[in-house]
Amino acid sequence: MNDLNGLLRRSDEDRASKAATVELARAAEMAGLVDVAYSWVDGPLGTLLVAATRRGLVRVAYPGETPDEVLRELATGVSPRVLEAPAMLDEARRELDEYFAGSRHRFDIGVDFALTRGFTTRVLRATSRIPYGSVSSYKDVAGRAGNPRAYRAAGNALGSNPIPIVVPCHRVLHAGGGLGGYTGGLDRKRFLLGLEDALPT
Repeated sequence: MNDLNGLLRRSDEDRASKAATVELARAAEMAGLVDVAYSWVDGPLGTLLVAATRRGLVRVAYPGETPDEVLRELATGVSPRVLEAPAMLDEARRELDEYFAGSRHRFDIGVDFALTRGFTTRVLRATSRIPYGSVSSYKDVAGRAGNPRAYRAAGNALGSNPIPIVVPCHRVLHAGGGLGGYTGGLDRKRFLLGLEDALPT
């Protein structure tokens, strides 16, 4: 009986702690104290850490990336006012869920490229315009970013994409149709291309 009472007490404490976290996040948001909100999204590729600013989604991190390092990157690269605030990520969560379910072919949520600079930003902007179910090459993306000869630099930019899935770097392949690389690993790239029925044969 004591074990059961202890479990119930811990369960009540967990609920109270979660409720306090929600209240804190809501109060911070209302006071304008949250520059970067983050939360978690479960899906077929594992649990993603997602973060957004008022401009839009700024970071999507795959499992395997250390959450503390991702939050440190956000604190130094965007703002130190980073807070777990799930309600502020509801739209991102809904759109990602719909995408993984196959019912969303275009993301409407805004994107914030605050963690990128220069040519990398131009490459990622060009990549974000590749339609669902289509693919492009590193050379084509480099050309749309202003320098068709910089396809290796375009590959590096795509490899450091802070917003995978939503900025669809998985849609960029080698000119001959080879998969190339992917920040989340080739199995995830194959999964995403397969989901969009765009996997090369």
